[in-house]
Amino acid sequence: MPGLFQGLELGKRALLTHQLSLQTTGHNIANVNTPGYRRQRVGVKTTIPELQTYGSIGTGIKATDVRHIRDLFLGNQFRQNSKSLGQWSYNSKTLSQVEALFNEPGDNTLGNLITEFWNGWSELSVTAGNINFRENVLSDANKLVNGLHDMARQLTDLQDSVDRDMVNLTADVNRLSTEIARLNHEIERSELDGVVANDLRDSRDLLIDNLSVIVDVNTSQNEDGDMIVYIGAMALVDGDKALSIGTETVNENGSVKHNLVWEGTKISFKNLNGQIKGLLDSRDKIIPDYLSRLDDIAKTLVDEVNALHTTGYGLNNYTGYEFFDSRFTTAATIQINQEVATDPEKIAAATQMDSQSDNTMALAIFDLSDQLLMKDNSMTINDFYNSLVGTLGVETHEAGSFTDNYEILGQQIHNARQSVEGVSLDEEMANMIKFQHAYDAAARVITTVDQALDTVINRMGIVGR
Repeated sequence: MPGLFQGLELGKRALLTHQLSLQTTGHNIANVNTPGYRRQRVGVKTTIPELQTYGSIGTGIKATDVRHIRDLFLGNQFRQNSKSLGQWSYNSKTLSQVEALFNEPGDNTLGNLITEFWNGWSELSVTAGNINFRENVLSDANKLVNGLHDMARQLTDLQDSVDRDMVNLTADVNRLSTEIARLNHEIERSELDGVVANDLRDSRDLLIDNLSVIVDVNTSQNEDGDMIVYIGAMALVDGDKALSIGTETVNENGSVKHNLVWEGTKISFKNLNGQIKGLLDSRDKIIPDYLSRLDDIAKTLVDEVNALHTTGYGLNNYTGYEFFDSRFTTAATIQINQEVATDPEKIAAATQMDSQSDNTMALAIFDLSDQLLMKDNSMTINDFYNSLVGTLGVETHEAGSFTDNYEILGQQIHNARQSVEGVSLDEEMANMIKFQHAYDAAARVITTVDQALDTVINRMGIVGR
């Protein structure tokens, strides 16, 4: 039958198990604010009982493992949401910057400059022979030209800035993938004896969470515990090896930009998500779209004003002069014909020769402001510009709303993860008290058995001596 020494062993096992539970609880409390940390629990089970003729006698408890609490479903949901948040937050930032450039409504905006350009021709029609009003037309035209130049330059600068972000995001991806590969190696080495490296796994999962904001990744785990991280069908990280992502410099329509490729190859990426998707949308779609609309305005101004102006007459019967230089028809290049810019008398305000008071050409050019010249002859130039600004406002609001929604959803998923995986100080304090009492009780068992042994060894057989 079980002896007293087996009672000491039972007490020792209980003492060590509850000591480990206390230590794990303390570890949880210490890491309550550590990003990515998951609370840990000690797995326990009863030890093999002794079988006696009168039944099974328990031999105590032992710790089986220390494991972190993880919810795979919520983790995957968080990463799926992160890629969408990364994409829309980048789009929202870009659209907000574009909206700030247009700065509508405002006093010195492109919309006002277009209106003032038309009004200059209207004022010239009042006194067509007045040189001051001709100079005012040139002044208003110069302001409009400079406004288009500034807007095109700022949008191009923003596009270049977005392109430079590609290099920065590429460096972030490479840094994270290298660190994940290093942790794969450490985890595999640490788990050779079968012990799960909880803290290292938490650190690795946090890096993958951060990576999923930048680019859409998928993961799988092999039997060695290594995490394989995929971008599309290619393994970015496999074991302790990490591939690098690079950029390829290309020249498109006179502008230099960086395309994403696997380092050392010409293999590009397709159907990406995350911040990189938002960056590509911003650089290749959003900003070029608004630049293209400004180019449409510039070209229409050049073509329509010149078509009338070349048939009209200025002072001293000057005729045949373009008002805008027809060689330059984009927002970045539009300019006034130098012959007209240096001689206001060549501004055609008349349709007849030898008539300084003839204002019919000035009125005809002013009337262009009310003609449907844009978007398949469905809008005036001013309406087209106002539509551009309105569309920008809608797209900015939409991107902001998507960003807010994904932030809220991300916070909800994060809170759900924390309720399962995170450290609750109230729960840990309760556990600490529970394990402390269990530890004290186990110590009391050992003390009691020790006293019993003392009685058997030192006190039995001495009565009556």
